[in-house]
Amino acid sequence: MKLNADLGENYGNWQQDVDADVMPYIDQANIACGYHAGDAKTMQATLSLAKQYGVDIGAHPSYPDLQGFGRRSMSIPREDLVPIIHAQIATLEGMAKCQGLHVKYVKPHGALYNDMMKDTEVFEDIAVAIHEYHTQYPLMIQSLANNDRQIEIAEKYNVSLMYEAFADRRYTASGRLQSRQGAGAVLNAQQTLAQAKALIDSGTVTTNSGEQIHLKINSLCVHGDNPEALSVVKKIRMLLSD
Repeated sequence: MKLNADLGENYGNWQQDVDADVMPYIDQANIACGYHAGDAKTMQATLSLAKQYGVDIGAHPSYPDLQGFGRRSMSIPREDLVPIIHAQIATLEGMAKCQGLHVKYVKPHGALYNDMMKDTEVFEDIAVAIHEYHTQYPLMIQSLANNDRQIEIAEKYNVSLMYEAFADRRYTASGRLQSRQGAGAVLNAQQTLAQAKALIDSGTVTTNSGEQIHLKINSLCVHGDNPEALSVVKKIRMLLSD
């Protein structure tokens, strides 16, 4: 099992400055491509860090939503969404090639990711975008209690899937994430480590209703946008190394 994080999310004067701290402990960096965050200088610097630590690069495309950090759903028809996704992958891909690096996979960001997982039409739009791109990169999606519909669409377009689980988010019985609007949706450091250990050891997670579900997992995601992120990432790295 690998460890991934969303990085390269600075933009102009908006600086988070977590990348250099987190990068040494992860296997996969989902790098913003400029539509929710990630300006050219930030992409260049984040790719350089990934190269330094031998971290796999994933394109992290979003809806065109700089003002909302890609967290607002948008109704965009396929003929418009496909080139929006292509442009973001191509930007990161070109920046990576300047440093002798290669994109390894695609993981949508924020609302685009959430919409993809709850709306099969959006999922199919993204599958089409992957299929029609000149290189068919694997698509990272959320592991659910049942991913049959996503698998069916992916097979239709010959798209390979990578499954991820979230160490720091509360789950529902369907394997989906509890809304951030609900109490306890984002786990504290102690809870995150306990959930990460269960996912690593047995591929199970305890839901908000107290039941255990099994998930298929290739990669574990930890978000870097909280003060405890670095400490948590270090400890999960140790769990994965045991």
